Amino acid sequence: MTEQRKSQRFNLKFPMELVRVGATNLNTAGETRNLSSNGVLFTTASEVGIGDSVEYQITLPQEVRLKCVGKVVRVDRDDTFAATLERYEFQRQAVSARA
Repeated sequence: MTEQRKSQRFNLKFPMELVRVGATNLNTAGETRNLSSNGVLFTTASEVGIGDSVEYQITLPQEVRLKCVGKVVRVDRDDTFAATLERYEFQRQAVSARA
């Protein structure tokens, strides 16, 4: 059986933060495993379930953060899950003042 995906996945590991699951604020660190235009696979210590709404932020190179909203569609292990990428916004991180 051949796996069919809607979009190409890229094996990219970036730091990320799970900001919210449902109505619960978390701010739990994690790391992406792979990304596509439709979603992300990442690891984190937070407990999530299939169907949960999530808000997460992925830290990209050059002080850029990708703020995302999606839904959990798969749980692989206790610490690895896949979420959709339904809405996103690029944000520039504040650069701290240099002495």
